[in-house]
Amino acid sequence: MTARANRRPIRDGRNTGSARLVRRSRTEHCGCCCLSSGEDLRRQIVIVLMGEQDADDDSGEDEAATWHLLWQAAFGRDCFTHPALFARIRDRLIDAHRSRGRQLLDYLVLPGEIHVVCRLEAGDAPERVARAFGHVVARWVRQVQRVRGPVFAEPYRAFPVESDADLRVLVRILAWRPVAQGACVTPTHHAQGALRITLGLSPASGFNARPLLNHFGESVIGARASLRSWIARRPGDRDLMRWALVHGVPHGRTRTGGLPGRGAVDHAAADLFAAAGAGGLDAVLGLLEKWVALCLGKPTLLSSYEGSDALRSRARALVACLAVRHGVCAAAAVARHYGKAKATLCEQMAACRSRAEDRAILEMPLERLLTSGLDAPGVGTAARRSGGVPGRRGKLDKENP
Repeated sequence: MTARANRRPIRDGRNTGSARLVRRSRTEHCGCCCLSSGEDLRRQIVIVLMGEQDADDDSGEDEAATWHLLWQAAFGRDCFTHPALFARIRDRLIDAHRSRGRQLLDYLVLPGEIHVVCRLEAGDAPERVARAFGHVVARWVRQVQRVRGPVFAEPYRAFPVESDADLRVLVRILAWRPVAQGACVTPTHHAQGALRITLGLSPASGFNARPLLNHFGESVIGARASLRSWIARRPGDRDLMRWALVHGVPHGRTRTGGLPGRGAVDHAAADLFAAAGAGGLDAVLGLLEKWVALCLGKPTLLSSYEGSDALRSRARALVACLAVRHGVCAAAAVARHYGKAKATLCEQMAACRSRAEDRAILEMPLERLLTSGLDAPGVGTAARRSGGVPGRRGKLDKENP
């Protein structure tokens, strides 16, 4: 009876295969090798019964990523801070991050923008957060504004936050974003965001500020003091403009996002537009004109009548090549700027790319241009305003030399 009981397989009620493996391991204990095989079989049983979920969870903690999610309102839909909407939007954001592995670090609600900074574990994607939030908010907006049409300019935008330093910079820019938009005079006056809650100036209302405070200190009091001192210094206008261009949102108190006819731009083009100031595309092309003229040894080449027509055509082609290379605009926009035919300008651009000395100018790092101290105002814009073409003397110029 005892021997028969020893040969009876051990069953766990969930997996008959595991019972078969246990019986085999017990009947084959005849030496050292059998002991090792028995350990392998027990490990297989654990994998079958428990799975590898724990190992995946451990790796997910190490591979969690921080994201900045952005929703921008369509034209005429800037009502996210409406009293009937903001509380529901805030609660929906908090509920969308109650799932395991999600942390809501910061949020900001403006009349035409919703910013969310969250941390997601490996295997989770920003699309899931967007699906749990965007459609519901769109339905609420249509209930407040009974107008047909899209609520958001596009579904959403997601930008990865690579490091803690980038997260701190993002928190400071979002703190000053309402001030840049003219919604308030200081960051702590804007109530439709998480900053006042994080600093202890407003009730939590279900928002947990601890995950963000952990990036600024261990204790709550020390972290709040560090955060307050960090956001006390306003980012420069160039930094704010560059950030707005990269994210495709309005800069200053305008309601139109990004550049006319374009959304977000790459970092190189944003650096050029920020360096050129508020002059727009004409100012950027003027900055490139100065740089090309300086590289060619003719500082006033395109702003005066010195030099031959061939040299000025070469300079215009170099400006167009730089504009296309750094994502500022297309060659057609440069041709319109100079009043030239696009086909002629493209031929001159191809000739520049075939010359070694011109390739050296085109391959120079952008940092050299940005740190050269050149300023764009007054260059390349006078000819556009007067209706003339740089490098050629019009009728009024001949009459009034």
